[in-house]
This record gives sequence, C-alpha cells and structure tokens, in this order.
Amino acid sequence: MLKIAWSRMFAHALPEGHRFPMAKYDLLPEQLLYEGTITEANLFAPIPLPEKFIVDTHDSTYWNRLRQLQLTPSEIRKTGFPLSDELVDREIVIMNGTVQAALFALEFGIGMNIAGGTHHAFTDRGEGFCLLNDIAIAANYLLNYKSISKVLVVDLDVHQGNGTAQIFQNEPRVFTFSMHCGHNYPFHKEKSDLDVPLAEGTDDKAYLHQLQAILPRLLDEVEPEFMFFQSGVDVLATDKLGKLGMTIAGCKERDRIVLELCRRNNLPVAVSMGGGYSKQIAHIVEAHANTFRLAQQLWF
Repeated sequence: MLKIAWSRMFAHALPEGHRFPMAKYDLLPEQLLYEGTITEANLFAPIPLPEKFIVDTHDSTYWNRLRQLQLTPSEIRKTGFPLSDELVDREIVIMNGTVQAALFALEFGIGMNIAGGTHHAFTDRGEGFCLLNDIAIAANYLLNYKSISKVLVVDLDVHQGNGTAQIFQNEPRVFTFSMHCGHNYPFHKEKSDLDVPLAEGTDDKAYLHQLQAILPRLLDEVEPEFMFFQSGVDVLATDKLGKLGMTIAGCKERDRIVLELCRRNNLPVAVSMGGGYSKQIAHIVEAHANTFRLAQQLWF
C-alpha cells in the first residue's frame, strides 16, 4: 500500500498575507481522497522525530538554539517564518514523516510525504522556509541504521538544494543532483555532486530532454540503493518564485520519468513535495497531486 505522511500540523498558521501557501497541505490530501486516488488508510500521522536523529545531521548548538527559540532576528528572517514552539514542533513531525516514508519505501518500493523537501536547511542554519533538512536527516538515518551504503538525492525543485549539498559535501555515500533555475534563489550556490543550472524560461521540451539525458546515466554510474526525490512544483511557468516555463503536464512527465526509472530498477524512493508558489493554489495542488497519482499507478 502507498503510505503517505500527513498531519494537521503541516498547515501551520501564518500571518495574513504571508506568501507561503500553507493551505496546500490540507487541500492536497482532500483532493486525493475526494477523487479516490487514496483512502484514509494510505495516510499516516508521524510522531515527532527523536532528537538523536536530528543531531546526526544538524549541529547540536544550532538545534538547541532552534528548540529554545534563541535564533537571532536575522536568522529568523532568513527562514521566512515567524519562530514559535508550534513551528518547531511542526518541523520535527515533518522530519519523521520523511524518515518513516523512507522506511515504507524499503518495504513497498515507495513512500511519500505531503510536506518536506526542506533542502535549504544547512547543518547549522535555516533558510528559505526550511529549518531542518528532512532529506538529509532521512538519508543519514538509512546510512546509520538501515545498512544502506549509497544514496542518490534527485532534487528537481526550481531552487538549488544548497543545504543538502553542504550537508553531504564530504559524504561519498550520498550523491546530490540538483537541476534548478540558475538565476534564482539561492544567489550563492553550494556545490552539489552534479548541478544542472537551467536558463530562465526553460520549457517542457528542453527540461525533459535534459532530465532524460542525465538521470538514467546517473543511476548507472552512482549505483544507488535508495533515492530521495524532491519533487517541487515551483518549476511551473505560473510560479511566483520560479522563473522556469513548465506546464502542469510537463511537470507530471518529469515525475513520470523519475518514478518509472525507480520502478523499473527496483530502486526504493522516498518523495518529498518541496516548493510551489503559483498564484492560483489550484495549480499547486494539481501539480502535486499528479505525483501521488503516478505513484499509485506505478506501484499499486
């Protein structure tokens, strides 16, 4: 059965007019349930991730300052969210959502998180709506506790996975691949194992051609035992923060390429949703929903 991490905590209350579309975390499961893609049995509510697994990845001083709400105003501003106990509680639930999704992927081939993809969180700081890095935490969990020896991170959010790249810069067991808009946030890029910066306005045809040329080769060269897929939908032309030119159909085809490769190669994959900031929230929900529809079609 397709297992999907979701909690009511995901849709965290933000100040009026905040640009982060928290409503998608309730609207997305509602849509999937309404159309019959999933049932309530597909959803699981993660508990908070124990601290020991957080500090396997994040600097303990940073984690303690975050937990005790002691970040500076500048540090808080860089995260993009007002800091509160409720926000930190939400983050550690999301972290365990991806860890548990990874464990379900080992069992069923795929596991998913309605939230996550927090790839701008570094070892010692948060940025860009990311306080802790769920992909890095879950990858380290598999490396440390589940005898996985090679992980491939496929980050197809429109923004470079800078935090993930930094966290794993000296970890040969994790290969980081980020394909993103080159002239976009973050303006200082880190060095992934493979970065593919795209020109502004890149359309479906050019994007998918690049991905098809790269990803099968990567699987052959890296020989991963597990994949983390950051499936941000801020690649859409309608995205306020994106700068690429993709359609919802093109975004779905992107996900099909990734997921079919995993299915065909019996490569377990954990999927985190990542960003999406289109003005019409229906565009965000539809593009995200396609990822879950494909998972259900391909595996179950």
